[in-house]
Amino acid sequence: MTRTLAPLVGAALDRVDGARKVAGAAPYPNDVRYPDLAYAALVRATISAGRVSGIETEGAEGAPGVLTVITHLTAPRLSRGPATSIGPQPTPPLQGDRVDYDGQYLAVVVAGTREQAVAAADLVEVRYEVDEPVLRTEDPRAEREENPWHFDTTRGDPAGALRTAEVRVDSTYTTPHLTNNPLGPFTTVARWDGDDLTVHDSTQHTANTRSALAGVFGIPEERVRVLAPFVGGGFGAGLRSWPHVTVAAMAARVVGRPVALELTRPEMFTGTGGRPSTVQRIRLGSTVDGRLVAIDHHAEYPAAMDDAVRYRVTPRGAGAYACPNFAARDVQVRLNVPPTGHMRAPGTAEGLFALECALDELAFRLDIDPVDLRLRNVAEVDPENGRPWTTTGLRECYRVGAERFGWYGRSPAPCSMRDGHRMVGYGMAGVTFGWTMMPCRAAATLHPDGTATIATSATDIGTGTYTILTQLAADLLDLPPDWVRVELGDTRLPKAPAAGGSGLTAAVTNAVQDACRNLLEIVRNGHPRGTDVRAEGASAPPEREDVAPSGAFAAVFAEVRVDPDLGELRVVRLVTAVDGGRIMNPKLAASQIIGGTVGGLGMALMERTTPDPGSGRIMNANLGDYLVPVHADVPDVDVLFVGGPDPLTPMGVKGVGEVGVVGVAPAVANAVHHATGRRLRALPLTVENLL
Repeated sequence: MTRTLAPLVGAALDRVDGARKVAGAAPYPNDVRYPDLAYAALVRATISAGRVSGIETEGAEGAPGVLTVITHLTAPRLSRGPATSIGPQPTPPLQGDRVDYDGQYLAVVVAGTREQAVAAADLVEVRYEVDEPVLRTEDPRAEREENPWHFDTTRGDPAGALRTAEVRVDSTYTTPHLTNNPLGPFTTVARWDGDDLTVHDSTQHTANTRSALAGVFGIPEERVRVLAPFVGGGFGAGLRSWPHVTVAAMAARVVGRPVALELTRPEMFTGTGGRPSTVQRIRLGSTVDGRLVAIDHHAEYPAAMDDAVRYRVTPRGAGAYACPNFAARDVQVRLNVPPTGHMRAPGTAEGLFALECALDELAFRLDIDPVDLRLRNVAEVDPENGRPWTTTGLRECYRVGAERFGWYGRSPAPCSMRDGHRMVGYGMAGVTFGWTMMPCRAAATLHPDGTATIATSATDIGTGTYTILTQLAADLLDLPPDWVRVELGDTRLPKAPAAGGSGLTAAVTNAVQDACRNLLEIVRNGHPRGTDVRAEGASAPPEREDVAPSGAFAAVFAEVRVDPDLGELRVVRLVTAVDGGRIMNPKLAASQIIGGTVGGLGMALMERTTPDPGSGRIMNANLGDYLVPVHADVPDVDVLFVGGPDPLTPMGVKGVGEVGVVGVAPAVANAVHHATGRRLRALPLTVENLL
């Protein structure tokens, strides 16, 4: 197929689903209604470690409208779901009396209305045998796991190179526990028809939720249908099938009616994962002219007692730099905390904060411009295997971003720039973010009236998948975009990977291109008129041994103002230059970078999930006390795209869903150092630390 992908691919088409969303016509999981729908409310643990010694449900069972109360004593026995690429599934809920974290589900109340269920849940009385919880990584009782999932990497002789390096940096950085907090609280509506289960869910991965539920309830996958045509945000929280999804399905089976379970905002803080806190030690060695000779990166972070999600902080961020001696080591520490999840750019956001701040420290020590230091160390080939990158857009990101920002017009010395009373700082960070492409299938159907339907089970979590697939199919089939309908978020459609890992766009566009090519081939071979013509297509991860997938590149530049008397910090300007491969829709891609930037500002300036040091209970599990950026906190964000299609895949696409968040926190922290001369190594960058 040689048709040029123009003019729709690459055009700034408005969201095709936008009108439905603003009109309230887009069906989210909490909009689902069945005639006999019942509602569930959770009872959660109020201790972090121990056992349930007794649970009294009589008061709740006698409350108005209550259909049942399910506890570990009455719940059906369940199996643990199958492992996924993220790791093993969480332990099924309500299967024992052990309590491992505050907020763990101990019971569920099902009633005729949500209000009745919530009121009755307050009547459930739980007694405990309380153990002393393990809440700090430095607790000698904590179980430490070196090299979890075998992610550690060593290349060359980093210890020897550090000993002999002409210049060294040795610093420790900390990041706090963060919570995803999508706008839409996660909701599951479950309905059984015999042994067939239908679930409407706030998931980013319909196929994973289907396989998890099938495994838990011991039924074939084809008997489970998962629907998620619209999801109110996810940021990674929807990549796993969390225990509340199982609870909803369990409750529906017990009462013989459809059941809706909508998490409250406090329940989102303990029930859908989050970014773990980290302590990271970075040691850099270089020559006096700024050539890196050693990077040693060690990270330590909590994991739940009974969970095994794959998580890594150290290995990925250093791939941009040509350094002959490299070590990356991760340590997970088992604590009485809720299970970890994945939050936009998981691990990389934390790890690159430490690495890019350490590079800024090195640049200051060497008296070399931070951009120039990075340019001297850009890896022209993959440091791990010596293969050339499929694209090498990082240098262009530095060049174009610095030019747009006016970087070289700054005064390099810290504390040397002011705007009236306020101190002014410029900071920057480089970003290399690897993307993950998984197998994907899609179908294309041409109808007798000339319209077409594109179908795949992928979920659009607000990133614009509906729109880019409309553009692509319209171009490939030579149709107006309003003649193309896209169906998503249903496991009865061809199987697709998660909306996560910055890999869905590459996977699904390649599959749709293949489906449209196959469809046109059928039409050209003389398919009978007046009937639907349908074809499927597929994509798979590219297998090349001569090149290395480059992932997305970016360079982030930040300008801050700091009041020296009050410690007030304002980010007033941000420029991000991104090499994201072929940009299917520049408006939506820029929106992704801006959204990631807002998340990066929250990480840099205000977000922090705060557990009570004695009990482990999260003290700010609401959006009044867990601070996120609002409009007044976000400056103008200038987004530039550089580079072109990546030759590794047919569509030349890389993912841009996460690269926007990664470099913001280190760019802001480096700007604060330039403004004030103070090197803050702990996030968030608060007034207290600046005074």
